[in-house]
Amino acid sequence: MPQFKAPTRDIKFAINEVLNSEALYQTLPGCEEATQDIINAIIDEGAKFAEEVVAPLYQSGDEEGCTWSEDGVKTPAGFADAYRQYVENGWPALSADPTYGGQGLPNMLGIVMNELAGTANWAWLMYPGLSHGAIHTVEEHGDEQQKQHYLTKMISGEWTGTMCLTESHCGSDLGLLRTKAEPQADGSYAITGTKIFISAGEHDMAENIVHIVLARLPDAPEGTKGISLFIVPKFDVTADGGIGERNAVHCASIEEKMGIHGNATCVLNFDGARGYLIGPPNKGLNAMFTFMNTARIGTAIQGLAHTELSFQGALSYAKERLAMRSLTGPKNPDGPADPIIVHPDVRRMLLTQKAIAEGARVFLYYLAQLGDVVQCGDAESAKKADDLMALLTPIAKAFTTELGYECSNLGVQVYGGHGFIREWGMEQIVRDCRISMLYEGTTGIQALDLLGRKVLGSGGKLLLEFTGLIDELCEQHSGPEMAEFIEPLKAAKDEWLEVSMKLGEAAMENPDNAGAAAVDYMMYSGYVTFAYFWARMAAVAQARIAQGGEDMSFYEAKIITARFYFDKLLPRTRTLKETMLSGADTLMEMPEALFIV
Repeated sequence: MPQFKAPTRDIKFAINEVLNSEALYQTLPGCEEATQDIINAIIDEGAKFAEEVVAPLYQSGDEEGCTWSEDGVKTPAGFADAYRQYVENGWPALSADPTYGGQGLPNMLGIVMNELAGTANWAWLMYPGLSHGAIHTVEEHGDEQQKQHYLTKMISGEWTGTMCLTESHCGSDLGLLRTKAEPQADGSYAITGTKIFISAGEHDMAENIVHIVLARLPDAPEGTKGISLFIVPKFDVTADGGIGERNAVHCASIEEKMGIHGNATCVLNFDGARGYLIGPPNKGLNAMFTFMNTARIGTAIQGLAHTELSFQGALSYAKERLAMRSLTGPKNPDGPADPIIVHPDVRRMLLTQKAIAEGARVFLYYLAQLGDVVQCGDAESAKKADDLMALLTPIAKAFTTELGYECSNLGVQVYGGHGFIREWGMEQIVRDCRISMLYEGTTGIQALDLLGRKVLGSGGKLLLEFTGLIDELCEQHSGPEMAEFIEPLKAAKDEWLEVSMKLGEAAMENPDNAGAAAVDYMMYSGYVTFAYFWARMAAVAQARIAQGGEDMSFYEAKIITARFYFDKLLPRTRTLKETMLSGADTLMEMPEALFIV
């Protein structure tokens, strides 16, 4: 199986050198403690925990899986102890509100920890990972008593949290949900219904689980305008904030899944369970988006995590595996064959993984920075950051996970037949990664959100906010030394605006044209977005090389990888342009009756 090594050098490059985090956080009230020394110390400690505690459980957790009984769910051996160490080290409190026991550091550092632990063992990370969204939801929408009772315990890590949206008859169409909330005389609500696909919905790692549940009040309007949000704890909470009686919420079963076997994906029955309204009545979906947007960025991290882990396994194997001779002559003349890393096609696969992992890392940490500006910045900077996040979040979630799956499969391909064999661990990465394109909104739903709501719905305003940043970068680096990156970036940006306008016109003629183009448009947008961040990385690397000093090979590798991205991956936009502008006719002309087997 791949031996995970935390990519601390590259994480520090992204955070400190490309994104200049210390300078940003000195301007944000409440974030001043996030100096480069503190950031680096957290990265190093997080890496140590991920490598030594979480990574060793990766394959064993997959093989053992979770066990259901009427008494609850038992997680794989070692999972609960790893969580205990996670809590003792203070990781759940890293970026939470100090008023309720948090350390008050920027959310970006929580994302760093998610990458480290998630690359080491995604199934394990999902247990504490879902809590972050629950914490943000209660922080933003809970009343003071809810914060004292629930927030403090989730921040400490004593309790974990979930999000309960999906029902068997409705997935992403939440307007169809049927779970009911009946008002009670004491001000609570009786929650009745069944939720499915609830990650970490039942386990033995924490003494209580706080479910954030969508349900309907008796007089609620139809559709999404009639959804309210509730806190439903596994164990009710006493007046002093302690553990009370067992609530009427139970795990009916756990799903038998393709991957992430170490995480319990639960069917939860709410049989008149005691719940507490959070936020205004019938505004639950608005409040839940706090949770969902947090979860979407977290899911984007999964695309990065599996790309990184697959790359590490593939790279190690490619350096050691001997097969055939280089087309340009033996590179290992004393051996029976050359290591496969000398072959161009293996290089293609490895460089694709490397370019996607490192591009995603800077992109997602940039998004995390924007989230901190939204939370802590002045009104003007917060509004601009929020607009950028609105545009970039669906790209991050969908594009990064789609490429994460591609790169996971490339890892199997590098191994050849051995990649298909379980003991090597590469096929597990593919199985674990596949869910990332489904939960928190499928690729198609994210694409419709991007094109329909964020680009066309804003009249192009949100897109122009980001392309304005691309213009600034191109102007800043207009000299010949960056021309190989800046010229294609500028051309791609101009074409992005052009095709967006054409799609808007096509959608006005026939709305199906937008639906037909959406996924291709999202992928196109992702490649241009990554090009922007790779140009930024190349500019930093060039500057460091010009200064001279240590670690020059690291910066040289950045330049070479940037060149690969622009030469081999960005040109994928050419095909995407053709397909997205081809319209909906060939998709919609066939009558349903002709879809036969």
